[in-house]
Parts: sequence; C-alpha cells; structure tokens
Amino acid sequence: MMGNGILNDEFFMREALKEARKAFDADEVPVGAVVVCRERIIARGHNLTEALNDVTAHAEMQCITAAAIHLGAKYLDECTLYVTLEPCAMCAGALQWAQLGRIVYGASDVKRGYTRLSPDILHPSTLRNTGVLHEECASLMREFFARKRD
Repeated sequence: MMGNGILNDEFFMREALKEARKAFDADEVPVGAVVVCRERIIARGHNLTEALNDVTAHAEMQCITAAAIHLGAKYLDECTLYVTLEPCAMCAGALQWAQLGRIVYGASDVKRGYTRLSPDILHPSTLRNTGVLHEECASLMREFFARKRD
C-alpha cells in the first residue's frame, strides 16, 4: 500500500476516524477503531455502549472480537490497532490478553486513559505510537461533548 511509517499510520487512523464519525452520528461517544494485519483492515468498530446498553461495548472491544473471529485465533500479536482515543484500562487489559503487536492512538484521555491509571497494562512486547492525527481525533470529541452541554 504505502509502506511502513507515518503515512501508513495516518492512513489507517483516518479509517478509524470514519468509524468514530459513525458513533458520533449515532449519538455515541465518538471513538472509532480498526485492526490492521499485513497491511489490510481485518476489523472495524466504534462505540456501541448506548445502542447495546452495554458499558463494555467500546470500539476496541468490538475490534478485538471481530479480529479474533477473522483470524480464527485469540492472539493479535501480528496486528496493529488504530484507535482515535487512548484506550481505557478495561480495553488496555483486553489488548494485553490479546497480546496486541502494536497500538496507535490519536487523542490522549487525561481522565480515563490507561496511561494515567495503569501505564504498564499493555503486553510488554506491544509497540506504541501516540498522537497520530491528534487534533482531528480530539476535535471530534470536543464537538460531541459541546453538543451534549448545549
């Protein structure tokens, strides 16, 4: 596709942003995610906590399940998760169990992000890249919560 590096990360983060916009349009907290394996998107997800009345229905959890089904395996060690918001401790814990190969996220979550609550929760071999398309990811969240306050 585009080779490794920042262009690839931005390309796939834009795909995660498409998922976040689906959540936004459905009045869900606008978090979107995709799982990439061998340069292909194998799973897509966005928050469904309101639609499913399930506090665990985060974008990352949707992607973990879909990717495992796609691969026919529970470990995602050859995969990269792109997510628009830093995962919470629950999602980071699930990613640890899945032995995720790499995580790339856009906006930090200063209140509920795993790095604040449990910075070492990811699998020790999981590579990390943070702040990819940060402003686009953060502005969608700001717009969503500004609408909620109006």
